[in-house]
Amino acid sequence: MPAGRILGAEWVKSSGSMGAGNCVELAKLPNGGVAVRNSRHPEGPALVYTREEVVAFLDGAKAGEFDHLTA
Repeated sequence: MPAGRILGAEWVKSSGSMGAGNCVELAKLPNGGVAVRNSRHPEGPALVYTREEVVAFLDGAKAGEFDHLTA
């Protein structure tokens, strides 16, 4: 879905982003889902996930399941 078509979305990014323009931004959707976009392309595509998918991902990240990706 084009990110620009998600009307009223309030995009946020991590405070850990260094402002270099290469950030992942997220927006909560009215249906409880979450949209994800690349800050370098704010009008580009957005991936949309259900609340349950986001919870599962965050739980895995907190448990260290993806640490090998940044090692």
